[in-house]
Amino acid sequence: MKNSIKARRRFGNGVVYVVLAALGLLWISPIVYLVISSFRAEKGSFLDGYIMPRGYTLDNYVRLFTDTDQFNYPRWFLNTFVVAVCSCIISTLFVLMVAYALSRLRFKMRRPIMNIALVLGMFPGFMSMIAIYHLLKVINLDKTLVALVLVYSAGAGLTYYITKGFFDTIPKAMDEAAILDGATRFQVFWKITIPMSKPIITYTVLTTFMAPWLDYIMASVIMKDNYQNYTIALGMYRMLERESIYEWYTAFCAGAVIVGIPIAILFIVMQRYYVEGVTGGSVKG
Repeated sequence: MKNSIKARRRFGNGVVYVVLAALGLLWISPIVYLVISSFRAEKGSFLDGYIMPRGYTLDNYVRLFTDTDQFNYPRWFLNTFVVAVCSCIISTLFVLMVAYALSRLRFKMRRPIMNIALVLGMFPGFMSMIAIYHLLKVINLDKTLVALVLVYSAGAGLTYYITKGFFDTIPKAMDEAAILDGATRFQVFWKITIPMSKPIITYTVLTTFMAPWLDYIMASVIMKDNYQNYTIALGMYRMLERESIYEWYTAFCAGAVIVGIPIAILFIVMQRYYVEGVTGGSVKG
């Protein structure tokens, strides 16, 4: 009886492992193709008659940073980095402050504010992009990097849910003891809550950095034809247009690999804190 149970368990585990391995290969195959294409010597987006490249070169990476007359990749990379870092700092502060206020403070409109934020968060951001563009145009901020930072940061407070759940796990007795010792609410937040919230801060930093780093829709609406202020996503999309794709496809693949490296490094380094932040903030508060 025990042997049959063990056999069924091993068979079930084997099926699960095979399925997971197949899904893993399916998931990683586009990344492998992208990396291989970034080193391909042949031009064009399609290899006629064969699958693997016949020649490999580093010229695709070199071209991104040297041939900037048509596609200024270094400028786009710098634009995206500045916008992502600024948006990340502002958004993280917004999220932490809103989450702390809703977790620790009790006031009359607390529950309605949380409900309104929940409803607003259900609407996708692109529904308001035309209105946002016209508002920015009225105040002469359209086609600027400042506009992107404002757009990415303004609604950050609505994503407080996971952070609030993490703050709810921190004992309130610590706040009360500090207040009895003469600490202000800000001192409690800055000197007690924040040092204890490294996992959720890491999670918030990663998510708020990735959004502007990878976004295409809002950047395309706000920037229009301001070529010098393009972001990575918007600029690289231009490489795939009909008149450019043959000459620039392999360089596009190289640029996509470079774009993915910072995100991959961040996740590898901060993976432990990222998981702790998500699981720690999943409690009901």
